[in-house]
Amino acid sequence: MNEFQLKYGCNPNQKPSRIYMADGSELPIEILSGKPGYINFLDAFNSWQLVKEIKEATGMVAATSFKHVSPTSAAVGKKLSPALKKACFVDDVEGLDDSPLACAYARARGTDRMSSFGDWIALSDVCDKTTALLIKREVSDGIIAPGYTDEALEILKTKKKGAYNIVKIDPDYVPAPVETKQVYGITFEQGRNNFEINEALLSNIVTENKEIPESAKIDLIIALITLKYTQSNSVCYAVDGQAIGVGAGQQSRIHCTRLAGTKADTWQLRQHEKVLNLPFIPTLGRADRDNIIDGYINKNEEDVCADGIWQKYFTTRPEPLTKEEADAYLATITGVALGSDAFFPFSDNIERAKKSGVSYIAEPGGSVRDDLVIDCCNKYGIAMAFTGMRLSHH
Repeated sequence: MNEFQLKYGCNPNQKPSRIYMADGSELPIEILSGKPGYINFLDAFNSWQLVKEIKEATGMVAATSFKHVSPTSAAVGKKLSPALKKACFVDDVEGLDDSPLACAYARARGTDRMSSFGDWIALSDVCDKTTALLIKREVSDGIIAPGYTDEALEILKTKKKGAYNIVKIDPDYVPAPVETKQVYGITFEQGRNNFEINEALLSNIVTENKEIPESAKIDLIIALITLKYTQSNSVCYAVDGQAIGVGAGQQSRIHCTRLAGTKADTWQLRQHEKVLNLPFIPTLGRADRDNIIDGYINKNEEDVCADGIWQKYFTTRPEPLTKEEADAYLATITGVALGSDAFFPFSDNIERAKKSGVSYIAEPGGSVRDDLVIDCCNKYGIAMAFTGMRLSHH
């Protein structure tokens, strides 16, 4: 198969639509179930590159959750703590600790569950039964992986009454070194971004603090590879082997840093004792719980603790999580890594990052205000590496 006809492009009015190999060769994929669409394939091919590169850079299995051509998170297969399992709604998954791949997806899906609703999944390795069972109960559009065990494939084929999108990709496929696309009938051509992100990229540490432990280097690598496939401008916070806050597609870098920081803070606060022990009505689904938890933490449009409202969600009225309690909890957080796809032009980004417990930063450098950014890092004892490489993605 060297082409696949799609129902439509980005929108229903954009027809005809297809994916194909311009040189007439075979597509490097098999569609095992469903009929993926245009945006599905954009998510699939970007997300596959992300997990493939994280696996190559870290040696650990990886998973990502994509929405609208940007990752909500990415993670490697490290076991989850009891509190994180509960925060990610996977404390009931039998055999989770025995499947690094399932742990990776539990982390990726559990980071920003509201954004991951209806996600596209990519796995670096063959999907196993435990990972498939975890995916089965989540609202998702599709998955791409280098393979599936027989049990996993049968489980996934039951989703969406057999219409769930399941794509198998050839892990040995190597794309052409030059890529093209058209905008407004005009063809753009560029070399593919084959830049390899690894530990060597973190050697130019420009701050007074020169210490970046191995665990933080892994987090910085995950953040940078995540940014490589995130719509620019973009900033990514990471810790403990996973991206915990991704700010994508903002015109101002400080807005990226704030957006990603708010997501990282929400992820941290999901593990607060008050949040873990919210007395939900047993019949309330996971997606509803996600929305309510976000409202409880971030004080959104609806006060979920208000009289006349809490009764819809809880068996007893919960005590609110006060700003003072949230601030005190977040003030204890340290060791978070932060990556940026281009340089920080102002030190306000560092000030905001510090509020989310950032201790390590990797960014290209090259701003006329680099000295001010470095001074701000030195003020807080943050170690920052200049990578010398931008990671813009459009």
